[in-house]
Amino acid sequence: MRNHQIAILGAGPAGSFAAAKLAAAGQKIVLVDEKLAWEKPCGGGITHKAIVQYPCLRDSQVERNWVDQCEIVSPAGRRVVFGLREPIAIFSREVLNGLLLEMAQCAGAEVVHSRATSIARETSSWRIQTTLGSIDADYVVLATGARNPFRAQFSRPFTPDDLMATAGYYIAGSSGTMKIQFLRGLHGYIWIFPRSNHFSAGICGKMSTPSTAELRRLLESHLNESGFNLEGARFYAHVLPALTLNTLRHSPICGTGWAMIGDAAGFTDPITGEGLYYALRSAELLSQALLDQKPESYPQLLRKDFLRELEMAARVSDRFFSGSWMGEAVTERMVQFTAHSARFRQLMRDMFSGSQGYINLRQRLYRALPAMVAESAVSALGLRGRASGSTMSKAS
Repeated sequence: MRNHQIAILGAGPAGSFAAAKLAAAGQKIVLVDEKLAWEKPCGGGITHKAIVQYPCLRDSQVERNWVDQCEIVSPAGRRVVFGLREPIAIFSREVLNGLLLEMAQCAGAEVVHSRATSIARETSSWRIQTTLGSIDADYVVLATGARNPFRAQFSRPFTPDDLMATAGYYIAGSSGTMKIQFLRGLHGYIWIFPRSNHFSAGICGKMSTPSTAELRRLLESHLNESGFNLEGARFYAHVLPALTLNTLRHSPICGTGWAMIGDAAGFTDPITGEGLYYALRSAELLSQALLDQKPESYPQLLRKDFLRELEMAARVSDRFFSGSWMGEAVTERMVQFTAHSARFRQLMRDMFSGSQGYINLRQRLYRALPAMVAESAVSALGLRGRASGSTMSKAS
């Protein structure tokens, strides 16, 4: 049994990054995880916003694929391909997790390759039971993902409406274009993200609606139609947080001697599914609060930084996937305007880079709407200029 200042359960991006920050500042850190660096079923995309804020993701000598084009397909089959202003880095999660875990170890964090089985409060400290023995710590950080076995002990459990089911394959090959396809009636989408030596091809949908088997069937049908060979491809399934507004606002994410970060706290964009930036940022903000000896300031730091953005995304996610805009489905109009309007295409590039958030998105849209409609009408009439920056088929 050893005593530590801080025990971090979960060595994914959030847990490892927090361990690196805190250990580098002289804190005595133990990082507990039964898998350590492992391949997780997700796209693995890192936006330009995250790369600028965390340059180690750009400068480290590890494998990644830089993607500079995106293809979006609407439920009706309209498709548009457009260039990204700032490329997105696509990581294998095993590589990314390994990079951040190595940073934590180099900073001085002790890594315990074990599974935490229980957490108990003992006076002013915590006793964590693992498959290798007991650990005592003054503070506990939960970074154990959406399937957090300890969440009910500390906060409100996630409901099916707070989660997305995912299913997918790793398929040989790569390219410089990532693809996103929306399906009619699905609160989610299909993604094909090219990593350095394979594609991460998957589908996500609200856990409260289609089953994983149905998601898998939809994905396999799409991949077969797109010419992908699934023979020998590795299948995966997982759960992602996509919290409702009520859960985001009313579920505790910290208390006396404990806090949650990353997916364990539900910090994932409920529309795009992006979670890596929020994992790193929540780890950084909690580390700041702890090093300032003001752990109670963590919720205020979150709200000042990104929590209002996630709340706005939760507020509009149902309308995005199933609502209408100007007489058609939102996703249909999105593809149409991306193809035919230079202003809307720039907005989409800003969304993908991370520089355009949700809070002022509506204001920007309606300020530019007359010009976007005019550009789209001119383009649809075949009068578009040569420098459109996009291609579209089955145009409206």
